[in-house]
Amino acid sequence: MASKVPEVTALFWIVKILTTGAGETGSDFLVTHVNPVLGVATGFVLFAVAMTLQFRARRYIPAIYWFAVVMVSVFGTMCADVLHVGLDVPYAVSAPAFAVILAAVFFFWRGSEGTLSIHSITTSRRETFYWATVLATFALGTATGDLTATTFHLGYLTSGIVFTIVICIPAIGYAARRFGPILAFWFAYVVTRPIGASFADWMGVSRARSGLDLGTGPVTLALLVVIGVLVLVLSVQAGRDPHASQSVPAVPSN
Repeated sequence: MASKVPEVTALFWIVKILTTGAGETGSDFLVTHVNPVLGVATGFVLFAVAMTLQFRARRYIPAIYWFAVVMVSVFGTMCADVLHVGLDVPYAVSAPAFAVILAAVFFFWRGSEGTLSIHSITTSRRETFYWATVLATFALGTATGDLTATTFHLGYLTSGIVFTIVICIPAIGYAARRFGPILAFWFAYVVTRPIGASFADWMGVSRARSGLDLGTGPVTLALLVVIGVLVLVLSVQAGRDPHASQSVPAVPSN
């Protein structure tokens, strides 16, 4: 099987952060402007469709991959919000719980495959572990971002700024050779979620909640348009890459 995930570049991180924002406001829009039950059901169906397309693909296809990421973002947000809104579980409880789930996925992935490297996603089992990890990071990031913004009363803008500072830790650690590439990548990957979600919430929520009151629908649409343009750029780049469809060998653990 050819590699099923993209190379980690600056554009990768930009699109990743945009998808986290679109997932946050998109989930809120479906639940509040459509119907909570119908909204969650729609999110799950689209998530299932996206995963089916991704697993059936034999190599990394930008449009399919990033559609999957967006839908994981939406559904991951719903998982965290259902616990808090529907079951009244405090974010102070759900955030650590999702952290434990993420740690468990990493544990079993590492024990089964011997590596957590994204450059080794060349088998169906490894891809399953990969997407389970991605879903857990989105749920964790959602709960953590809401924890700082609402429970700790920092507000969405301040939370976004705080997590933007936090994401510098893995960047500095990797540059200083204190963090290995795998640790730095997954550390940053988790933090991108509350960054994008916090800024998107800040733009979408009402002024009474210290937001810009642009509306979750318009913010989601704007983010999706930008994501679509960038994914088109990635698709053109992938089409020009002669190695895009070649298999990538597994790398040793770090």
